[in-house]
Amino acid sequence: MAISSIRSATNARLPILLFSQPQRPAVTCSVRLRKPGGWSGRRLVFAQYSQARDISTRFQDSMDNFPKLVEDIIQTSINTGPRGALRLAQGIQAVIGVGGEWLTEVSKTANTSSGMPSEMQLGLLSPIYLRKLFERMGATYIKLGQFIASAPTLFPAEYVQEFQNCFDQAPAVPFSEIEATLREDLQRPLDTVYEYINPVPIASASIAQVHGARLKNSQQEVVIKVLKPGIEDVLVADLNFIYVVARILEFLNPELRRTSLVGIVKDIKDSMLEEVDFRKEAANIESFRRYLENMGLERQAKAPMVYQHCSTRRVLTMERLYGVPLTDLDSIRSLVPDPEVTLVTALNVWFGSLIACDNFHADVHAGNLWLLRDGRIGFLDFGIVGRISPKTWAAMEAFLASFANEDYESMASSLTEMGATEKDVDVKAFARDLEKIFSSIQDLDTEIVVATARGPDRAAVSANVVFDERQMNALFLDVVRVSESYGLKFPREFALLMKQLLYFDRYTRLLAPNMNMLQDQRITIVSNRRMRRMGEISSSGF
Repeated sequence: MAISSIRSATNARLPILLFSQPQRPAVTCSVRLRKPGGWSGRRLVFAQYSQARDISTRFQDSMDNFPKLVEDIIQTSINTGPRGALRLAQGIQAVIGVGGEWLTEVSKTANTSSGMPSEMQLGLLSPIYLRKLFERMGATYIKLGQFIASAPTLFPAEYVQEFQNCFDQAPAVPFSEIEATLREDLQRPLDTVYEYINPVPIASASIAQVHGARLKNSQQEVVIKVLKPGIEDVLVADLNFIYVVARILEFLNPELRRTSLVGIVKDIKDSMLEEVDFRKEAANIESFRRYLENMGLERQAKAPMVYQHCSTRRVLTMERLYGVPLTDLDSIRSLVPDPEVTLVTALNVWFGSLIACDNFHADVHAGNLWLLRDGRIGFLDFGIVGRISPKTWAAMEAFLASFANEDYESMASSLTEMGATEKDVDVKAFARDLEKIFSSIQDLDTEIVVATARGPDRAAVSANVVFDERQMNALFLDVVRVSESYGLKFPREFALLMKQLLYFDRYTRLLAPNMNMLQDQRITIVSNRRMRRMGEISSSGF
């Protein structure tokens, strides 16, 4: 059904497309026929001939690509091995489970006057049920869901919005299995490396599990991040299946090649496989620590030290940091006299990393950005990082300046410079649309929750900021949607940067409500040249 509808839609457009190019060889052939009926007769013959010729060409192209498709499927199946059959069975089970939920909801709406809600009419392909299916399918699909949530320039807005709720939580695996992985990777008795390992995990996600521990000789408190057993096989099987599906879809409908569907799947595959190689995360941490050292920022911020002698591809042993999230206002006040200075420090360190570090931290939610007990800013979890090109940063710098000054025409120009487009952009109209969006940023709901606990001698008051991330993401999606209406496509780094800025906007509302983070003179957003010069001066010891 889907294939025939695609073909009929394609065929219906063919006569129009062909007549827009009358110089093609098919024109000469059709005019010479001179069948009765005048120009309309010649047009009909021309359309039929050209349509048949086009179908023949596409068929020949498909046949030329068929051996390569078969080769890819066979090679992918060999690489996947028997694990693929097991994952197929698990996938069927997940589809049946989520399908049952959908049928239950459908039955509830069957007798109502309003009928079936629009979000349910797509069945398991609707955003909410697809998200539930991904969560049931486990690690690969949860990570895929998070990729969708972070790439609004690639996926429809309603899916990006729904996949913000794709939770990366999973039951803990038995500690005995974690111990087995540690022994296998470290190749020595664990009691020669660690004085103690807490068998109760600090956290358990779809891919990894984290345990607290203490090193044998130094007595240093550490955390051990361990890849869950068998997770690599699951990832390879799932990603290979997704790749094969993408290849088949492109084969059946060559027009999908224009969307680079297979290319997108390859990017996702590379990103996910990189995330399960903890040597990559260790390198990201070390890169950030070098940035702090080179820029003389070690007294202002910190990233955990990686203990290389007990870290491998599947095991990451890091210094344990103690602190509080940047949303815990009461605890922050107990550690520093002025929370606003804390925020300024965090912003300067992060902005500096955009251009003076090999990569920047691309997930600064409150769980990953802390105020440490010693007053420094702690950056945790470098599993998601971004790398920004000079061209994107130059446009981003102009965008931030125009945003701070509410200069929407300059903002439109910088976004046009950043995005890829094949058509002219009406900058003034684009600016008016951007103004409508950003004029509503102050209307986003931010709730300060104040809690009071009374003891025998005194009352303790704590405050936390609570904000609706759906609204935050909706604002960004509005920018992307309007930009796409002008033919702009942004690099993924832009989405990552914007999301971090929106996180910092929320911290500003709590810690420094009267501060404009992009106009405050204490916050430095500098150019590449100036930052490199600062690094040279710092390295020289001046």
